[in-house]
Amino acid sequence: MSNSKLIYVHDPMCSWCWGYAPTWLKLKAQLEDNIVVEYKVGGLAPDNQQPMPQNMKDMLESTWYKISAQLGTTFNHDFWRNCQPRRSTYPACRAALIARKSGKEVEMVAAIQHAYYLNAQNPSDECTLIDLAQQIGLNKAQFAEQLTSSAVNTELTQELALVRTLPIHGFPSLVLIHKNKAHPIEISYTDWQLSLAEIDSILN
Repeated sequence: MSNSKLIYVHDPMCSWCWGYAPTWLKLKAQLEDNIVVEYKVGGLAPDNQQPMPQNMKDMLESTWYKISAQLGTTFNHDFWRNCQPRRSTYPACRAALIARKSGKEVEMVAAIQHAYYLNAQNPSDECTLIDLAQQIGLNKAQFAEQLTSSAVNTELTQELALVRTLPIHGFPSLVLIHKNKAHPIEISYTDWQLSLAEIDSILN
């Protein structure tokens, strides 16, 4: 199994990834002792400074209600009233890549999700991400410098190109790399054992 790994393809600002988070964390806990687990950011929406159009805001907020109804996920809808939403998730993706270098990627993703979905803060804003970086123990000034650096932007571009080669259909997605072959793994938003059974059958 040493040559095998499970790739979790997500976006820190993907609402379905937030809905999947409790199930994903249970699955990850079952796997981590046996297989390498890697996060890869999918890049839902490029950099954008324009306010989100009203029809998109309505669509996304209705998606929150839908996820909440289906999965029981908590969302703070004050975000849509208190923030200036922009369709821009690349900054949050860069934040995840920076945190990865310090072994804090999982913490950063969780911090972004909590800020966005529970605390009505906007992770499209760099100031929000810089504050979150400090909260999880990263150097604030260093993080702020990296967040807008060409080097980190190049890393994001390369990661997005890699993700596009994987057999996925949106986020979240799971891909098992085993014996140099990429296997798409079915996701159940409520049953981690379904994915685990499929992974086990491929590995064994």
